[in-house]
Amino acid sequence: MVKKLFIKTYGCQMNVYDSARMADVLAPLGYQMTTVPTDADMVIVNTCHIREHAAEKVFSELGRLHQIKKDRAARCAPTLLAVAGCVAQAEGEAILARAPYVDIVLGPQTYHRLPEMVARASRAGGGVLETDFPAMPKFDHLPPPRAEGITAFLSVQEGCDKFCSFCVVPYTRGAEYSRPLAAIVAEAEGLVAAGVREITLLGQNVNGYHGATAAGSVGLGRLIRRLAEIPGLLRLRYTTSHPCDMDDDLIAAHRDVAPLMPFLHLPVQSGSDSVLAAMNRRHRAEDYCRIIDRLRAAVPDIALSSDFIVGYPGESDADFDATLALVDRIGFAQAYSFMFSARPGTPAAASSDQVPDSVKRQRLAMLQVSLRRHSLAYNRASLGRSCDVILDRPGRRAGQLLGRTPHMQPVFVDAPASLLHSVQTVTITAAYGNSVGGALVAERACA
Repeated sequence: MVKKLFIKTYGCQMNVYDSARMADVLAPLGYQMTTVPTDADMVIVNTCHIREHAAEKVFSELGRLHQIKKDRAARCAPTLLAVAGCVAQAEGEAILARAPYVDIVLGPQTYHRLPEMVARASRAGGGVLETDFPAMPKFDHLPPPRAEGITAFLSVQEGCDKFCSFCVVPYTRGAEYSRPLAAIVAEAEGLVAAGVREITLLGQNVNGYHGATAAGSVGLGRLIRRLAEIPGLLRLRYTTSHPCDMDDDLIAAHRDVAPLMPFLHLPVQSGSDSVLAAMNRRHRAEDYCRIIDRLRAAVPDIALSSDFIVGYPGESDADFDATLALVDRIGFAQAYSFMFSARPGTPAAASSDQVPDSVKRQRLAMLQVSLRRHSLAYNRASLGRSCDVILDRPGRRAGQLLGRTPHMQPVFVDAPASLLHSVQTVTITAAYGNSVGGALVAERACA
């Protein structure tokens, strides 16, 4: 019997990947995806603990879903409600206590056991809690992923051992684990055989990858070289990285491996050495800048993206000025910026030197002005450039498709729907703060 599944995904690309894998795991039970929660026999809220007030936003969403669940129950159409992801890992018992109508709470390392959880929840009427860290990696128990379109995510690493003082990932995702190289290659080959042409490698600390092979462990650079040998795979990307793990081999891969796109998201978080030390980032601002210099020597046109936190406990005006100076020195093509918000259980949350919200808001506004200026300048410098674009989704209006340039710029193109999921040569004709516009050079046959 066909059953409908709705998944609400919050947060990062890793969560997008996890949501897709949960759908794969539930497919043998007859679940098929729907975009309408009121039609769903099962609803999963896949949560992220990175954003501010993450837990409260989850409970707000659960309140809305509870009403849907009650309405369906009145029509004799029961709905299973599950909470997954990092908030589930951190707040599991609290979720069941505060929202007893939730049937399943599962952490990010346990979703391969979803069919068993569904059976237990159906028998017991809910109350299933699975937030342990299994001894056996979940990837050993997952079915092959289903390719949908021309781009795909592929998880190669999970967890983090860095313990930045503001971050919950080590507590919600666990210690670093790298998948064996052969397993990753097999999954990538399956995706390419199904029509995927661009793969983004995922990990909480992806460039800390150290996968096992018959000859010993290899790093991300070697993995990228091996994946680039797969016939039909046109593009490779990876996210998210830590500056301390940008080794010589990975930088050389950026120079030598043609399918590895000229783009890197490398979070720095602050330009102040004192703040970086308080964050336990294990690098100084100058260390970061030297890495960027080496990358630009290897790939002169590489586009750079980063993350910034303003208003970290103890951050002074001088510390913030150092961040603005680093932004001007690097000239990021893209960046994400946030006000510091305390995550329960992290060292930064217990700091007595909190920055007032009014100061944090002012600094964030100033930083974002600078970041937008650099992003617009980067996009304007692309005007007139022609490049291959993977058109992977519909645009905002009819007759428009959206893709990304090799440098990760979102590009809107007037193109017929028949070119969706194809690679087309596009000339950049317009530049905006967060995207560019383009025109087809000539229509190419779909791959």
